[in-house]
Amino acid sequence: MPGSRRSARRDRTAAARAYPGGMTGLTPYLSFDGDARAALEFYRDVFGGEVILSTYAEFGREDVAPDRIAHGMLRGPVELFASDAAPGEATLRIEGVLFALLGTADPPTLERWFAALAASGSDVDPLQLRPWGDHDGQVTDRFGLRWLIGYEH
Repeated sequence: MPGSRRSARRDRTAAARAYPGGMTGLTPYLSFDGDARAALEFYRDVFGGEVILSTYAEFGREDVAPDRIAHGMLRGPVELFASDAAPGEATLRIEGVLFALLGTADPPTLERWFAALAASGSDVDPLQLRPWGDHDGQVTDRFGLRWLIGYEH
């Protein structure tokens, strides 16, 4: 029966088969101007996980500095993809977007992540108890990404 719970469950099951390991959700892919390696290593230091990097030389590209990152990823509690832009490609410029990590980990972990991002970041709205009873805060990290981090009280 279309629109039923059984139909929705069947659709999720089919999606999980189509994407081994299940659907992971949205993963940002960031394009840097030579900072992809440093950014992914920074995010690994903040969030934990593993950084996997492939250079343009490994991809056989000769139109970009060989040590620049053609594709990189952070695999862990927070997942990101990143690369260094090739000539003529746009680089990271984000406005009006928050990377929300609301309730994605326990409160001490979220507080640690916030502090690590804020240590070299700017434009900080401290992680604090809000009038509605939850904790949240915002910070723009050193690479220009704005993070919204919080948890229920």
